[in-house]
Amino acid sequence: MPISENAKAVLERRYLARNEAGEPIETVDGLFHRVADAVAAADAVFDPKADVAATARAFYGMMTELDFLPNSPTLMNAGRPLGQLSACFVLPVADSMEDIFDAIKNAALIHKSGGGTGFSFSRLRPKGSTVNSTGGVASGPVSFMKVFNAATEAVKQGGTRRGANMGILRVDHPDIMDFITCKNNTSEITNFNISVGITESFMEAVGRDGMYDLVDPATGSSTGQLRARSVFDAIVTSAWQTGEPGILFLDRLNRDNAVPAQGEIESTNPCGEQPLLPYESCNLGSINLVNHLKRTPEGYTLDQDKLERTICTAVHFLDNVIEVNQYPLPQIGETTRATRKIGLGVMGFADMLLYLGVPYDSEEGVALAREVMDTVNTVGHQASRRLAEQRGPFPLFSQSIYKDGAPLRNATVTTIAPTGTLSILAGVSSGVEPVFAYAYIRNVMDNTHLIETNQILKDKLLEAGVYSDALMRQIVEQGSLAHVDGIPEEIRRVFVCAHDVSPIWHVKMQAAFQQYTDNAVSKTVNFPHSASREEVAEVYRLAYTLGCKGTTIYRDGSRSEQVLNIGKVNDGRQTSADPAHEYGHILPRQRPAVTTGFTEKVRIGCGNLYITVNYDEKGICEVFTNTGRAGGCPSQSEATARLVSVGIRSGMDPKEIIQQLKGIRCPSCLRQQGVPVTSCPDAIAKALEKVLKVSQQSHDPIPAPMSETPSAPIPRPGMSPAEAKLAKFCPECGSKLEHEGGCVTCRDCGYSKCG
Repeated sequence: MPISENAKAVLERRYLARNEAGEPIETVDGLFHRVADAVAAADAVFDPKADVAATARAFYGMMTELDFLPNSPTLMNAGRPLGQLSACFVLPVADSMEDIFDAIKNAALIHKSGGGTGFSFSRLRPKGSTVNSTGGVASGPVSFMKVFNAATEAVKQGGTRRGANMGILRVDHPDIMDFITCKNNTSEITNFNISVGITESFMEAVGRDGMYDLVDPATGSSTGQLRARSVFDAIVTSAWQTGEPGILFLDRLNRDNAVPAQGEIESTNPCGEQPLLPYESCNLGSINLVNHLKRTPEGYTLDQDKLERTICTAVHFLDNVIEVNQYPLPQIGETTRATRKIGLGVMGFADMLLYLGVPYDSEEGVALAREVMDTVNTVGHQASRRLAEQRGPFPLFSQSIYKDGAPLRNATVTTIAPTGTLSILAGVSSGVEPVFAYAYIRNVMDNTHLIETNQILKDKLLEAGVYSDALMRQIVEQGSLAHVDGIPEEIRRVFVCAHDVSPIWHVKMQAAFQQYTDNAVSKTVNFPHSASREEVAEVYRLAYTLGCKGTTIYRDGSRSEQVLNIGKVNDGRQTSADPAHEYGHILPRQRPAVTTGFTEKVRIGCGNLYITVNYDEKGICEVFTNTGRAGGCPSQSEATARLVSVGIRSGMDPKEIIQQLKGIRCPSCLRQQGVPVTSCPDAIAKALEKVLKVSQQSHDPIPAPMSETPSAPIPRPGMSPAEAKLAKFCPECGSKLEHEGGCVTCRDCGYSKCG
């Protein structure tokens, strides 16, 4: 099997079946046999004489050769008791307390089974509306999103990660301004990606700088008006600041709604590529384009025959998944089987361009995108029609927009998904994104640092006679090839990375794939940190003009970054011009000669603790502790204070340290009445919190002493996936995280987090 050691490690860590002790009980080869056999078994449902074994061999070969891989829940759960194989779900949220909490319960079941959920909160009455049944006042969509978020945090998804959600609100909802800014505090609603559902009438109002109506979802009547351009500017500003919200063009989603008689499409899956009806699900899979190139004397070219064979087998595979799937709710099973939507996409597109010698940001690259996706879409629909002849069309075909044409087995066939972990398994670039980085430094063991280079680039540089470790170090330090001396221009022009590609070309590429995709395209438009708000606005306008169904942007550094993760080891990928950051070894800044600070006496369970927190013009720089004569744990308190001091001077956000320490509990404190803290670390956190506020003010008021009334204990959080979303580095292995489709992915260990 042509699979890398890194891919094997990801499979072993996240996909292999395990026993009750958490030990793997299958091999990588066994995993693919398990999946192939389980999915092939559906053939017998339609033809008792079907050669199921032959189908299983075809599926097994397609996956083990890495020509095609299905979405992660299929790899994890096919042939196992859970049996839930879909990645994408949309649940309705109706305007009653019973319906809202039914949706929360159903989402928890989906997350537990390994899926992600999308919701539209547009049907909920706006904040401040009267609740007739109680005489109370409605709290509004954003308030309930926080309840959904908390429920998601409590459910670990498929035994490997927390669930992911998409939250959508129509642009004409009266609470739209609250929604646009609800994630400006990036520590809140951390398990959601959010997008504004935009209408064409709104975009027309933006263009003419006009007003538009806000609509009460309960009555359909206007509750007031807003200036469209002001709302658009607010969306742009929030996205520029934090990467959210994204935008979805609702009218376009519904123009391609295959069965409009079944209702409106109001939401998508968490990464935005799969519009679905309420209670509908979809299973996805991606073709590895690199494996569909063939080498000729003139160079590489696309192997059209092999690509068409893989498309047909993949459509067969995905249709079978619908049949053998064990859905988390009966209603989801019924709705999904009624439309039988599948989502076949591609991965490795950027790597394919490298082999072909075509720049990603070029008209030739965009033309190749259209050519490839036209083939996938056309041949995919042909395969679906052949299945319809053998198995019958999807049950709602007679009510669909296709009713006057040849019957289709599947209401939709194509989708471009982000393929974060799948592309790691296949060893290729993700989805249709450009390559994120061509060289980086990996900490392999015992602080040994090795330069890892994109193999396609390495081969090209060796062929040109310019490859060297020194050259690779320059690429690591620069982050791209754009300004590295010694690289031939023809190589530099082709090997562009995500931040070399201008935002306009990102959108052009997304639009090219969208032209031949039934559903939508997951794509992140990358911006440099220096990008302006107007550049973000230009991308949103261009996405609308070029026919995209939505878009997500990410401005480099726009989210809070933490260089270290408490309790985790960084593998040395981060680089900086700062000499203190050489290949991942972070040295704390020197203690300033003069500081300002406060000392506070705090009563603890075994006496008094004296905490000194000092700061300078750069912020908090050190913490000291001393215990009174009554005793206590002086060595533990001193150790905590020293580590806090080193962490802060190494660049950690004090707020993250406060969150880690706050709420740690000590029996000595808890068993006595009137102690204002739960432990010495809790006392240090609270002192840090107060001095942090003071240090950010223009004057130095003395902070109020801690109350003698004990605060409610707060559970001590570890480095959670929610916190990892704010981080630049993976919380599990320390590698650099990549932003993709509103989510982050680690290319080393397969960690991913949306929201």
